[in-house]
Amino acid sequence: MNVQFDRIALIGIGLIGSSLAHDIRRLGLAREIVVATRSADTLKRAEELGLGDRYTTSSADAVEGADLVIVSVPVGASESVAKEIAASLKPGAIVTDVGSTKASVIAQMQPHIPAGVHFIPGHPLAGTEKSGPDAGFPGLFESRWCIFTPVAGTDETALKRLRSFWEALGSKVDEMDAQHHDKVLAIVSHLPHLIAYNIVGTADDLETVTESEVIKYSASGFRDFTRLAASDPTMWRDVCLHNRDAILEMLARFSEDLAYLQRAIRWGEGDKIFELFTRTRAIRRSIVQAGQDVDAPDFGRPHPLEKK
Repeated sequence: MNVQFDRIALIGIGLIGSSLAHDIRRLGLAREIVVATRSADTLKRAEELGLGDRYTTSSADAVEGADLVIVSVPVGASESVAKEIAASLKPGAIVTDVGSTKASVIAQMQPHIPAGVHFIPGHPLAGTEKSGPDAGFPGLFESRWCIFTPVAGTDETALKRLRSFWEALGSKVDEMDAQHHDKVLAIVSHLPHLIAYNIVGTADDLETVTESEVIKYSASGFRDFTRLAASDPTMWRDVCLHNRDAILEMLARFSEDLAYLQRAIRWGEGDKIFELFTRTRAIRRSIVQAGQDVDAPDFGRPHPLEKK
């Protein structure tokens, strides 16, 4: 066993929380896993799946005596969790999160974290469109990035311990400023999800194309949009509201680029269309070369982040 923490408390047991539980158990990273979630039904299911050693609907109870607390809730719930656990955190504990927006999470949580507790915001760039305790699986974080956005005065020893934990899960760890993280994620994650939600909504609203045709002929680009658009609505609503400025900036840039393409199509400017498509094709090659996807036919193959 490679025990790194005596007790780890998982606050929230959806896709990320349950995948963490699987890997912590599989890799022997903790002597005890405590699972907390507000829903009694979700907690019961987590217990049926054997995700923890102890289970509670009280986050405050869950963090008592915990060396590492990982908050895996929709980002809009971050402050309420921080308030609930604050008085129960033991001195020297590390508190981290997995939220997709960092500046907002820091603003919500940091004021409530007591002195002597190490708050290190984090974001594993891993996931699928599935949600809930059944969605988790071992190996979700293998070869994925986990980004830390440390606050001023972060203890270096605590930072090294958390880095070692994520590396044991197979992740590659990077650090950056919270505002920069939010801008990067707005373009690589948040905007693609918004486009997916919108385009699937557009298809649903079409009066000249029936729903049965949309489903029947979806073995094309539309199919991939529906996978993103199936993601957890609560989580993505909160992302939109809590990374508003960066998302609006990227939406504005996208709208300008879309208008450029619209004009090129309208006026038959094939050279501009070809130049754009050639440039974007090179981005795809770079993503494959960076190991973030594989160069294989997509239809019907399992995606790297999906349960095999």
